[in-house]
Amino acid sequence: MRIKVRVVPRSRQEKIVLLDEGLKVYIREPAIDGRANKKLIEVLAKHYQVKKYNIAIIKGHNSRDKVVNIHADS
Repeated sequence: MRIKVRVVPRSRQEKIVLLDEGLKVYIREPAIDGRANKKLIEVLAKHYQVKKYNIAIIKGHNSRDKVVNIHADS
């Protein structure tokens, strides 16, 4: 499944907010050297209860607005 995600780096707490058009994910990591992207994958993996390797950022590697593909194991 593909999901639109808006990332808010350097937040005080990590949380996921459901929006009409996708998700808004607050993470503590800064957007430096891909640390925010790595943490985003960890947070989404925990939320959807899948392995980290089942989540891939399709669009927006250098943007706050991303498209993420989540492949659930069957």
